[in-house]
Amino acid sequence: MPKEKIVATGRAWPSANVLLTIGVVVVAIVVLGGVLLTGKDDPLASSTVPSDVLVNENSHRLTDAGDDAVTVVEFLDFQCPACAGYYANVTKEVERDYGDRITFVVRNFPLDSHPLAMLAAKAAEAAGRQGEYEAMYHSLYDNYERWALTDGDISDDTARARAAFDTFAKEIGLDLKRFHADMASDAVADRIAADRADGERAEVTGTPALFINGHLFSPSGDTFGEVERQFRNQLDAELAK
Repeated sequence: MPKEKIVATGRAWPSANVLLTIGVVVVAIVVLGGVLLTGKDDPLASSTVPSDVLVNENSHRLTDAGDDAVTVVEFLDFQCPACAGYYANVTKEVERDYGDRITFVVRNFPLDSHPLAMLAAKAAEAAGRQGEYEAMYHSLYDNYERWALTDGDISDDTARARAAFDTFAKEIGLDLKRFHADMASDAVADRIAADRADGERAEVTGTPALFINGHLFSPSGDTFGEVERQFRNQLDAELAK
């Protein structure tokens, strides 16, 4: 398979490892959930997606502050370089700092352009069937370059990815035989498909797509630091209501 060049609106992005190393967000060409980052004054979309589209009873919650809490929902692709960049620079810190005040829900939205995204989603869901979704979620992103990239570009090395996922499963303490069976199961495939269907109902077209209390977060800025600041400001505004 040719090495993927990540391209939006006719211009090439930096390679995936550069995105992760220096945290670049390219203003006006980066597509976040299908919305260009165009310098809007209010990073939250005016329209609201119904809560029953964004969150199901069995959706994975990295933090849970209760039914009335501010709710963040992320539709993600584990192999997406932008998702990995957001994790490293924005959402991991938010999860740590706001964990007792917000409910943070993650949903699967693997993209066809990332050859290992579906396999990674299955690994996370299989871990979830042993009560360890959160641990696998963090392992996949904390060790992103070990399985998602080859020489700085998007990898299609399935054997290498499977070996990495097995290592993560062992470190987490999963039953490896059950882990493999669940990865291959219809139940896991159906759950991922259900997440994708809800994402499409929410008009998600790219990843990461983050919603704060039902509103799509669509920031401006040319660094992840600026995006993180806007994200925290929006959370603080919602928490103050």
